[in-house]
Amino acid sequence: MDPLSADWLGICRRIVGVQRELFAQTPGIAERTEYEGVGEGGDHSLVIDRRCEDAVFAELEKLAADGAAFTAISEERGEVAFGGGTARVVIDPIDGSLNTRRTLPAHSLSIAVASGDSMADVEFGYVYDFGAGEEFAARRGGGAELDGSRVEAAADAEKLELLGVESAAPGLMRPLDEALDGDVFRLRVIGSIAITASYVAAGRLDAMLSLRPCRSVDIAAAQLIAREAGAAVAFGDLPAEEVGLGLDARFPIAAAAGERSLATIRRSTGPQV
Repeated sequence: MDPLSADWLGICRRIVGVQRELFAQTPGIAERTEYEGVGEGGDHSLVIDRRCEDAVFAELEKLAADGAAFTAISEERGEVAFGGGTARVVIDPIDGSLNTRRTLPAHSLSIAVASGDSMADVEFGYVYDFGAGEEFAARRGGGAELDGSRVEAAADAEKLELLGVESAAPGLMRPLDEALDGDVFRLRVIGSIAITASYVAAGRLDAMLSLRPCRSVDIAAAQLIAREAGAAVAFGDLPAEEVGLGLDARFPIAAAAGERSLATIRRSTGPQV
């Protein structure tokens, strides 16, 4: 079975159903603040992270049992081979773990399916926003959708009304505020890279950037959704073909309504995006 032809939308929706039940079973901050070692991505792992990842791998194991060969790349387990092959499934079971732990609603499931090892090879992207109950999805060459309806990025412009900022540590925000003064009207900090980039795809934000280098699991799905909606995506100075999907990859990320909007972000923040 070719893993790229699998019913990924159905697979993702089943995972969402299981994860929604897990969140309902652990509604409080104390219940969600139970740690369980360190994941392969280097972060301290919450029990809820592991349980959400288990829901993903239960579906992947079924797919492999049907004869599909692929390698899963996940924040907690790292790289797991299911029969080898060139296909990659890039997973962030919870993008926005701090929001999840503090019971802030903006956190997401992010799953990307790729035919090879780079961002340019991503064929399917899926982001589910648990706070809003919204589903973003895209297939390469097929456009981007929000809850089944096509979406497009906002109009490209040099002046931005809303910019989404991620990895927004105060020390990193201070120089950004000054650099963007006059070019951006308002900043928004959502707390999930995947959701923020998907909001660019839907025209809700004019642009987004992460103030720290990003991992593949955070952005692999959403960067396809953004590009399929007509947005421009930049990985620093690297072309998408040179941005790897491995868990050890770290790179700048910015997305904007178009090249003019992206140029405003890059001009103000420097070469890191």
